[in-house]
Amino acid sequence: MAAEKKTFEKCLADFEKTVEMLKNEDISLEEAMKCFEEGYKHYEECSRILSEAKQKIETYSKRGDK
Repeated sequence: MAAEKKTFEKCLADFEKTVEMLKNEDISLEEAMKCFEEGYKHYEECSRILSEAKQKIETYSKRGDK
């Protein structure tokens, strides 16, 4: 079964949730590391989605210049 493709908004919300968890002063080091790794995955996914959008915009812009 293929993984469902996340939207940018969903990835960003997940990233923000992870950041909030890291702000908790009662979090253990192990939990903090797990949250950090999870947050980094969300960051990479957001970045990938934005890069794809930028590439599409640049492609369409170039077509319009012709």
